[in-house]
This record gives sequence, structure tokens and C-alpha cells, in this order.
Amino acid sequence: MSSRFHPKLLTVLSEGYSREEFLGDLQAGLTVGLVALPLPLAIAFAIASGVEPARGLFTAIVAGFLISALGGSRVQIGGPTGAFIVIVYAVVARHGYDGLAVATLLAGIIIAASQGRDFFGLSMEAVPPDFLEKIAEYAHHASSMNPWALSIGAGTIGVSLFWPRVTRRVPGPLAGGLAADLWVRYSRDRERDRA
Repeated sequence: MSSRFHPKLLTVLSEGYSREEFLGDLQAGLTVGLVALPLPLAIAFAIASGVEPARGLFTAIVAGFLISALGGSRVQIGGPTGAFIVIVYAVVARHGYDGLAVATLLAGIIIAASQGRDFFGLSMEAVPPDFLEKIAEYAHHASSMNPWALSIGAGTIGVSLFWPRVTRRVPGPLAGGLAADLWVRYSRDRERDRA
């Protein structure tokens, strides 16, 4: 094999790959698969590109396997996010890496703000697209806040943050999501039993 092409997978296997490392990688893969939902994103990219949804699904699976098998890094992550490269390139070219860091932070704040209606359980028809309008509408509908929705959202964040103190074998975000799902199912079953 040429020294120019030496996949990291071969290096890892030749150095030794323990059971603990495999279980950690498996756990990380499942977490990313559940949290990031790469397959629906791949299907959406396919639809936006004008091809059949199945082609996006196959592409994500094959590309993910090839990235993992032939990649040059032990911690490489691959997924259907290629559409963002144009945006990232434009930000870096115009504002540099510091600008990219600021843009990433602002994007995180805007994404978090878009979850306000669901996090607080607000009764409102639609969420305005503009950030300041969102905040104003949330304030206007604050009296409709659902304490159960807020407790589930806050509880999920709490479990995610404090779970590593219990164990690091299961990632906090995964534990928080599972706890929220179980609580919602439990509450729904109790309501159904009362009816």
C-alpha cells in the first residue's frame, strides 16, 4: 500500500482496538445517529436536489461507511452536511475564523430561540422568522406558558448536564432525551387510564 494512502482504520486495527474502545465508539455512533438524525437530513438533501429520497438515504449510508473506513483521522466525523460548506467558506473568506466563531455562536442563539414556543409550551399559531419578533411574540404569549412543557424541557437539560456525575457510559444528552421520552409516555398513559 502506498504511503500516501493509509486509512486510519488500518492504523487503529494494527495498534490494537480494545473492547472498551469499540463500546465507546458504538455508543458515540448511536448517540450521533439518534441526536443528529443524519438519515432524514440526507433524505431532505435528496428532495431539495430534485432526486428520489432513497438516493439520499443510500448516499448517506455508503458515504458514511467510506468516510469511516478510508478517513485519515481516528476521530473523524462524516455526515450529510455538505450544503453548509458554501456558507462557511463565504463567512471565513469575508470575516476570517473569528467571524466564523461569532457567526456560529449567533446561529446557536438563534436556533435556541426558535425552540422557545415548544420549550415553554406557549399557545401561539406561528413563530415569526425574525429573532427580535420571536422574542417579542414569546413575551406577548408568556401568560399561555405550559408548566409541564417547561418542566420537561428544563428536566431534559438538567439530566443532560448532571448525568455524567452518575456515569459516563451513557452520554448526558442521550440520557436526557430518553428520560424526557419516558416521562411523556408515562404521563400520557396515566391520562389515558384516568379517562
